[in-house]
Amino acid sequence: MDWAHVFSEAYIVGFILLFFRFAALFIATPIFSHNSIIPSLKAAMAFFFAIVFYSSMPVINIPITTPSIAIAILSEILFGLAVGIVLQLAFNVISFAGGQISFMMGFSMASAIDPQSGVSMPIISQFLSLMALMILFSMDMHHWILLFIEESLHKVPLGGFVMSENLFNYILSATANMFMVGFVIAFPITALSLLSDVIFGMLMKTMPQFNLLVIGFPIKITVAFVILITTLGATMLILKTQMLAAFNFLEILF
Repeated sequence: MDWAHVFSEAYIVGFILLFFRFAALFIATPIFSHNSIIPSLKAAMAFFFAIVFYSSMPVINIPITTPSIAIAILSEILFGLAVGIVLQLAFNVISFAGGQISFMMGFSMASAIDPQSGVSMPIISQFLSLMALMILFSMDMHHWILLFIEESLHKVPLGGFVMSENLFNYILSATANMFMVGFVIAFPITALSLLSDVIFGMLMKTMPQFNLLVIGFPIKITVAFVILITTLGATMLILKTQMLAAFNFLEILF
């Protein structure tokens, strides 16, 4: 970098665009978008990393005018949101599966505020989401995102991102895949819950004194918890596979 031109108009505008690229990604991507990270801290992180990556920032090639700068800022925000949607669709597989499991276990009314999104969700979904966050940390996904930003600076010019048809097609297929994979994760508990309902129905026909609320539901919940614990490793492996596939797709943005 030619340090004599660091404070020129082109580099100042480039720093502003770099800041918005980091800010949009920190708002939209898993881990960094966690609700427990207050907005002011996200902004401070975006400003800090913009300073760190400032030396490797290429010179922008857009006109230094107010309309072009405004369009470039919107382009950077759109870039961060596009990356966040791709990664969130892969991450939300776990939340969707947890909702299905909670419904089959009878815990759909037992909800709590999810610290990841700040919305109310069933406790099984919240448990699986927290486990998924630990898996993402073990994968060093927070480092992957920073490396992705560094690589994107050389492949996607600041202010030059344009959404492609392939991105729209992927979002549609990823949404359908989220429902399909979520049902696959919840299928063992769903199948055993339906089987237990059939067995309890037969017992109530043969033994009318059988109390489903006192005996049946605790047994059903216990079996569901056993299956959940047994399949937890496979569930996290599916999440890891989905996140790796989402990161591999991000190359199309280049």
